[in-house]
Amino acid sequence: MREKDDTGTHRPFGHPCFDAKSHGSVGRIHLPVAPACNIKCNYCTRKHDCANENRPGVTSRIINPQEALARIGEAVRLEPRIKVVGIAGPGDPLANQATFTTLALVKKHFPQLSLCLSTNGLLLPDKLEELVDLGVGTITVTVNTLSAETGSGIYAGVRYRDEKLTGIKGATVLRDNQVKGVRMAVEAGISVKINSVLLPGINEHEMVSLSQAMRELGVSVMNIMRLIPQAGFAHLEPVPPQVHQKIRETCSLYLPQIYHCRQCRADAAGLLGQDLESLFGDSGPKAAVTK
Repeated sequence: MREKDDTGTHRPFGHPCFDAKSHGSVGRIHLPVAPACNIKCNYCTRKHDCANENRPGVTSRIINPQEALARIGEAVRLEPRIKVVGIAGPGDPLANQATFTTLALVKKHFPQLSLCLSTNGLLLPDKLEELVDLGVGTITVTVNTLSAETGSGIYAGVRYRDEKLTGIKGATVLRDNQVKGVRMAVEAGISVKINSVLLPGINEHEMVSLSQAMRELGVSVMNIMRLIPQAGFAHLEPVPPQVHQKIRETCSLYLPQIYHCRQCRADAAGLLGQDLESLFGDSGPKAAVTK
């Protein structure tokens, strides 16, 4: 269900990652079926796993679509409040055929559950029609900047249509596809959330203009996340919480903001902040890292 809020935008209710009113009563499960990624972000690493580590890109192991079905069945048995099935990596879901196989199986065997995925948006224009056919109702797109110059410092490389792109060229292709994909998704009736990683001295001054631009595209809600220092940005210090809060408050004039995000793992399951530890504590191969 979508309702219009005080800012005039439409947002889905009943999805814990989009609606603060639902995060304590509606659960979700992330299925780690998508190891490959088509961009290299300087703030991202998927090399490590710890059951107590709560950050995007982490999973105890990659599972296949059939294992994903079994995991959903067990999760729903343990936590009947799970209503949303999402695919959030550990790579980019749209760069993995297993994503689409899994979504089709979930649609067939668990039609009562809502379908969701997170993506960097590079392939969103190319894959949107298939997502619509599968019944995906919510999409999160990570958009950190609309400036190709800024993006060239955030992304070490972009692989698009079998071509590796770097610098301004790669950042431009990513930016253009993100904008086009978001617009197409909104026009198709999909609710879109924007995730933005707040990078001190790099993109923090762009958050307000980014929120304005995303509102114009019809985005439902925005989630501005503090940097977790690692990989190429391991040397950066996250902005202080009070600065983070002030930026979100200013951006909330244009787009509703998410304040309850837990930066969930790629194999999270249950209510936000109350995950079912047993579902991602299994042994198996670690998540693959694609460069």
